[in-house]
Amino acid sequence: MVASDVGIDLGTASILVYIRGKGVVLKEPSVVAFDRDTNKIKAIGEDARLMLGRTPGNIVAVRPLRQGVISNYTVTEKMLKYFIQKAVGRRTFRKPRICVGVPSGVTEVEQKAVEDAAYQAGAREVAIIEEPIAAAIGAGIDIAKPCGNMVVDIGGGTSDIAVISLGSTVVSTSIKTAGDNFDQAIVRFMRKKHKLLIGERSAEDLKIKIGSCFKRAEVDYMDIKGRDLVTGLPKTIKASSEEMEEALRETTSQIVEAIHGVLEKTPPELAADIADRGIVLTGGGSLLRGLEDLIADKTGINTMIAEDPMTAVAIGTGKYVEFIAGYRDET
Repeated sequence: MVASDVGIDLGTASILVYIRGKGVVLKEPSVVAFDRDTNKIKAIGEDARLMLGRTPGNIVAVRPLRQGVISNYTVTEKMLKYFIQKAVGRRTFRKPRICVGVPSGVTEVEQKAVEDAAYQAGAREVAIIEEPIAAAIGAGIDIAKPCGNMVVDIGGGTSDIAVISLGSTVVSTSIKTAGDNFDQAIVRFMRKKHKLLIGERSAEDLKIKIGSCFKRAEVDYMDIKGRDLVTGLPKTIKASSEEMEEALRETTSQIVEAIHGVLEKTPPELAADIADRGIVLTGGGSLLRGLEDLIADKTGINTMIAEDPMTAVAIGTGKYVEFIAGYRDET
């Protein structure tokens, strides 16, 4: 078996692995559970996610990536190794070429940490690509043309906003406000308004099922269980999508402001292209109901969600590996 070309979307919330010719073969939460006493890893991925907030004292479930960058190097390296072996299989004779997507604002040191982790995990060659560029490729945009495209990639830990032309970013920004912050905003809101303490997993359920950030005609409801801060006992309340809109207002407006900031710095010719072509949203955070309406309302530019926003970065990193491989073969 020859070595595969592998594209990895190294996200704060989940890791996606794309293999040339096969597509996205693996999507798992980037969570690792390990035993503090023995320092041994207990579970990785979905198994570890189920342990979040539910572990005894000696076992901790952690996310080794915080806001799109490595916060715990050794755990990230082990996690990468596990996912690469799971996706590629152990029976490879040659090491794979790996392309990893990172947020546009990462420093050289952080980039080097990702590179080293990928080499340690068994890569023959490592290419690093900025997530907005990978997202644009994955969303089917021809980035090589001399015209402006705006991509907003809302992940778990970071939102990357970039204007891309001729294959690279012209103006970009990366803010630490994204899907995780939506969850935290819901937790804070429930505590403040209903005196109810809920976990981040429950907040995520609320966000996915009834979360909204734009006024809607019909109101959705959902029962949510938590701990009553007054009595200290478990309690169930009915939350509405209107409340979610109120809870998420501040967080979503930070993303809109960042988009506004990038548009202000965009050269006029490219700004004209964006006005014609619209803004493309990718990443799991873009699935929040009403987000495209909110951005279109505040910027006056048509906004649409990419066909498969969750896998756009992974597909883009994979296609980028193929592009580099083809380019090298030609030269």
